Amino acid sequence: MPALMDKIADALHLHKKSATPTFDHTKVTVIFVLGGPGAGKGTQCSLLVQDFGFCHLSAGDLLRAEQHREGSQFGTLIQNCIKEGTIVPMEVTVKLLENAMAAAIKEEKGKDGWRDGRGRFLIDGFPRQMDQAIKFDEDVCLASTVLFFSTTEEVMLGRLLERGKTSGREDDNVESIKKRFNTYNQTTMPVIKHYEALGKVVQIDSSETVEQVHSHSKAAVQKILDN
Repeated sequence: MPALMDKIADALHLHKKSATPTFDHTKVTVIFVLGGPGAGKGTQCSLLVQDFGFCHLSAGDLLRAEQHREGSQFGTLIQNCIKEGTIVPMEVTVKLLENAMAAAIKEEKGKDGWRDGRGRFLIDGFPRQMDQAIKFDEDVCLASTVLFFSTTEEVMLGRLLERGKTSGREDDNVESIKKRFNTYNQTTMPVIKHYEALGKVVQIDSSETVEQVHSHSKAAVQKILDN
């Protein structure tokens, strides 16, 4: 495994650690959006993009796209991790997010919230474990807030199985979902507790209707942007 990590690091030029994060958190707003599989993160992110002009980055979507990208040297690795419900090596995920953020800042330049090197990002489903959180904050950008969508596993399972009827996602099945729940409880909940101790977590009950959850989420984000 160490040899694999070195190979990934060399390929992504990660051994060259910068003294400061790539993006200035006083100009670039990063909100992590966390919650269990099926908690409604993607749905709420889509609505908040319409409300505030965020760039919505889904770590899972970036990884799924990378596994199918022609010539990707990490495709098989990512595919196996997704199938087993395990964490993709953080070096891969963090670099994909950094590249996507840089591209968005360049593309959205001049729009509201994006002038003079500014930007605003909702990063969905990341960080999923502590080393990801620490590396992103140190190397990419210090996150301002975590939106934590909480509900029961029963609710999440029902949503994911329903989504699986049309999503085409290979991990929307009972076996993979249960593995994802276990991974979430063991690795992601400590991340939420970490940011909670820093006073950066806003918890929202996502068991309610989409409209109700959106109302709470919109109010929370407005407060963040006003500060």
